[in-house]
Parts: sequence; C-alpha cells; structure tokens
Amino acid sequence: MTAIALRQIRKTYGSLQVIHDLDIDIASGEFLVLVGPSGCGKSTLLRMIAGLEEISGGVLDIGGRVVNALPPSDRDIAMVFQDYALYPHMSVRENMAFGLKMRGTDGATIERRVTKAAEILKIQSFLERRPAQLSGGQRQRVAMGRAIVREPSAFLFDEPLSNLDAALRVEMRLEIAKLHNRMKATTVYVTHDQVEAMTLADRIVVLNAGRIEQIGPPLELYHHPASLFVARFIGSPTMNTMEVVLAGGDAGRVTLSRNGRALPGAGCTLSTPATGAATLGVRPEDLEGCAPEEAWFSGQLAVVERLGSQTFGYVEIGESRMLTVEFPQDAGIRVGDEIHVRGRAETLHLFDDATGLRLE
Repeated sequence: MTAIALRQIRKTYGSLQVIHDLDIDIASGEFLVLVGPSGCGKSTLLRMIAGLEEISGGVLDIGGRVVNALPPSDRDIAMVFQDYALYPHMSVRENMAFGLKMRGTDGATIERRVTKAAEILKIQSFLERRPAQLSGGQRQRVAMGRAIVREPSAFLFDEPLSNLDAALRVEMRLEIAKLHNRMKATTVYVTHDQVEAMTLADRIVVLNAGRIEQIGPPLELYHHPASLFVARFIGSPTMNTMEVVLAGGDAGRVTLSRNGRALPGAGCTLSTPATGAATLGVRPEDLEGCAPEEAWFSGQLAVVERLGSQTFGYVEIGESRMLTVEFPQDAGIRVGDEIHVRGRAETLHLFDDATGLRLE
C-alpha cells in the first residue's frame, strides 16, 4: 500500500526550477532515504512533503488525500529537524507534550504517549530537565520523542545526525534503525552521509540537481549504478573511474584500451555491444595484485590507510591520477612500493562517455 505518492512534483523560485517533475511512491512502513550532494534539492523536497515549502506543481498524496494545499498540522506527519528545534524554557516532558496540547489532546492521553515514547527512547530519567542540560544525543532523542507522541502516519527526518560527533552518530543511527523496526512507520530521511543511507534505507533515492538519478535498494545502487553519478556518489572510498576506448571484437567482445594501450586480459572476457569512448569504473575491493606483465595499472604507493578491518592504498598511476585499492587487512605494504593490479571483467562497470548512463 502506498503511504506517500509524489506525482510530477516540481519546485520553482521565480524562473529557477530546482525540483524537476519527480515521481516517487513510498510504501506504507518503508524507510526511504533521500541522498545527494549539497544543493541537489533533497531538503527542499522533504520540506515540500512536510508543508513547509509550497509545491509549485504536481500532486502530493499522503494516506490517500491530496495535501498540496493543507498546512503542516493537517498532513498527519511529524518532522525531526537537524537542529532539534526544542523550546529552551520547557522541560523534556513539556517539549514532548507541547504539540499534543496545541491539538487539544486530553491530559491522560498526553501522559500515556509521553511515558511510552520516553520508555522507547530510554529518556525517562531526564524528563524534568531542560534542553540546555542535555547532550546532543539526548536532545536528538527528545526531538524524536516529540515526533513519536503524535503517532503520525509518516516521520520525516532532515539530516538529524549531522550535528553529532562520530561516535554519537553511530549510536543514534542504531537507535533510529531499532525505532523503525519496532514501529514500522513510514519514514522519509534526508542525509548527505551515504553510510546512514546504506545502513538505514529500504530504498535510496539519489538526487542530482533536482532530478532522480536512481531509486532502489542500497546494494542494487552499489553493485549496479544506473549512471556514472551514482557510481561515484555511492561507496566509500569512491569508485575508481577512468576514460577508456571500447574496440569491438568477435562475438561482440571488446578490448579495453587506455592511453593507446590494450589492458591485458580484458578483451577476452568482457562483452558489450558498445564501441568507442567510455568510462570504466572499478571499486577498490575489485582490484587485485598481479604480475607486472598482467597489470592493468602499475604505479607507486603514495598513501596507506589502515582502518583496522580494512587497508586502503592510494597508488599514483600517472600525473594527477590516483587509484584506490583495497588490500588484505594485514598486507605488508609501504609507501613507495611498486604496485601492480588488475580487475575482473565481471566486476567492471562501463558508462557512456556522452550521457553518463550505464552500458550493459
């Protein structure tokens, strides 16, 4: 069942169009994450769903009602903001109850909902404190509690963890995931952090300049990016990309060449109907060490990052060109080493040089 439907939604500021005719169906109970670079329109789109931004065109349906002209209070949604938006002169209990009081909810119902939300979020011990007496993570829990007590049809999160330090982000990310698993509420979540997107989302919407690049489950976007933009945006470290030439061969097979030199081994296994200029993508974990004569890429190791469970090396393979390679965790590599690597045809990604779209 569709909980929120966007049909040809657009947003303009004068002659400037920032959201371009978007179509998205969000299922009941789904956790949908909007990601993209700064300025791509993800927060604007969320605010349009919330009723905080006027919709310039299209139809927004929430729970079977067209809500384009409805104020935020009548849309049956609750929003959690980046900056918490708590009233500093009120206690935690009063902050959580305020919205219900404004809606005329009776005192017994307010008390029951606040108590239940406080138990879910484990904030019972500081219900009488004020926001200034709380840590950033605690404030964010209170903001989430204020949304929970409303029992809305959908939750909207606008980069709720961006003001927290790294450890708190991980903790709160787990709390949000557990909250969603418990409540099964429809959730639309905006973030620029792809780790949040990959770990929280049922589906991810990748936005670029107000347009949808791809919608799908996290691993689908990672393993089968629909465009060069998605390939570069999803994944950390980012996918290695480079310009190549596809030269057609027998049975539709091709030879990959770079700087006029055929890449060893690629021509005998890679199959695509495309020819000519293209962009080759390969993720750091899909490159493997090899003998110099079999190497697709050779260069000097410039930087080593040892992250405990992962080791990444950055290899200089030409002027201003750095290749990221994932090595075994205990690899005995050092800066200055000569590195030779190759890819595997089944893990390569090819993109049209003109359109940036994926080539199959």
